[in-house]
Amino acid sequence: MAYPFELGFQDASSPIMEELMHFHDHTLMIVFLISSLVLYLISAMLTTKLTHTSTMDAQEVETIWTILPAAILILIALPSLRILYMMDEINNPAMTVKTMGHQWYWSYEYTDYTDLSFDSYMIPTNELIPGGLRLLEVDNRLVLPMDIPIRMLVSSEDVLHSWAMPALGMKTDAIPGRLNQATLSSSRPGLYYGQCSEICGSNHSFMPIVLEIVPLKYFDNWSSAL
Repeated sequence: MAYPFELGFQDASSPIMEELMHFHDHTLMIVFLISSLVLYLISAMLTTKLTHTSTMDAQEVETIWTILPAAILILIALPSLRILYMMDEINNPAMTVKTMGHQWYWSYEYTDYTDLSFDSYMIPTNELIPGGLRLLEVDNRLVLPMDIPIRMLVSSEDVLHSWAMPALGMKTDAIPGRLNQATLSSSRPGLYYGQCSEICGSNHSFMPIVLEIVPLKYFDNWSSAL
């Protein structure tokens, strides 16, 4: 999870988030080079004399500053499109979890199991145990196995919500009357925290998401015990 004065993203816990972080670094380097070039040109114009006035009407210069931005946009667009297709691709998911947004809590249903569903409410501050995270802990965590593709079906019962898990690179809108889907896969176990990322009402900031990723055998024990 995030920590105070953190710079950058949280540690990636899924292949998609790793790709997003690489794309972020790739794009940031391009932006840094463009900013450096523009700063150099501004400094040169302010500190030197314009002796080569013929360049103001040079076709070669106009050709370069037209083609170069187009090439830069292509360098940014191609990796971005690749990641977009990777995020939308769902091939043979091992299990499906349906997530419903309410004002102001989440409900989860494991569609591959019989009668395995529950609501997830934020724990009030006065009921937190020592060491609990304020405004982030819930009474029922979403428990999922690691290293398998999971299909998340996201919708809403009332208003717009958004199911977001930064460490996994997920953010899916929960829209009433519409069923959105996303792929979830974690490469390591742990506790992951997220929140509703849509302005859904007065208690918008009290809809935390706690995802507990465990090995498959522990997930089987947990599901059979319910």
